[in-house]
Amino acid sequence: MKYIQVIALLLLLTNNALATNDVKKGEILYQAYCTQCHGINGDGWGVNAATMDVLPKDHTDTKGMITRTDADIFKAIKEGGKAVSKSNLMPNWDANMTDEEINYLVVYVRTLCCQKGE
Repeated sequence: MKYIQVIALLLLLTNNALATNDVKKGEILYQAYCTQCHGINGDGWGVNAATMDVLPKDHTDTKGMITRTDADIFKAIKEGGKAVSKSNLMPNWDANMTDEEINYLVVYVRTLCCQKGE
């Protein structure tokens, strides 16, 4: 029985470490590709926002972000805003990132909308 508990604990610790690693990878990608429009804090006020007709999505808006599925976020990143009936100013990043990297971004974006404990 102890053997099973040890295995379960190791799996739990490994999964937590992997999830933390995924968030860090997503944060690095976010800083490289997303902050210009969505802002360093993900609040939608990046350096490009002032010149845009449609403000970028505020990823810290918990109420707004919980209405989006991970699949919606993935599709918006991969195919661009127009693919999810949002602003065509949001470019598609599929030529710049792999699906795995886009998944890291989805994980990171989820942390932004949940930081306030809402």
